[in-house]
Amino acid sequence: MEQTATPTPTPKIPVAMGSVVKKFPKFDIKGSAILIAGVVLVILAGIGTGWLLSGRAKIAGSSSQTVPGAETGPKEAGLADEKTFRDTAEGTLEEGGIAGEGTHHLVRDGGPSQNVYLTSTVIDLESFVGKKVQVWGETISARKAGWLMDIGKIKVVQ
Repeated sequence: MEQTATPTPTPKIPVAMGSVVKKFPKFDIKGSAILIAGVVLVILAGIGTGWLLSGRAKIAGSSSQTVPGAETGPKEAGLADEKTFRDTAEGTLEEGGIAGEGTHHLVRDGGPSQNVYLTSTVIDLESFVGKKVQVWGETISARKAGWLMDIGKIKVVQ
């Protein structure tokens, strides 16, 4: 005898009444004014604190030295750190480096091949331009300059 397949009944799933998509509550600016003011205040406080900590702000009583312990004067400037600044040279300080290396150079006897090219993170070399000086620093590697130094101390000789 031939059997016939009887269809199985499909289960019925209850359907919720109403929409699946719901509306968000409207933004009430009056109720959120305190929250917005707080956020703006926190952002401004963060910017102000960063600006103060970066050292850009002048605080009453602060000095214009670039490094703590650096001395500046008309005849001498820099740090007396002989362990770090072991190398020394003497000559007339002039502006300009060579091929982007150094901000100034020392003119010494023997011509341009004897120039010492200088850079400094401690001293403002501008106030010593045109003077015969002795410098103490650390020799650093260079591509174009014969001798490149990071200056830590400078003293006017004449």
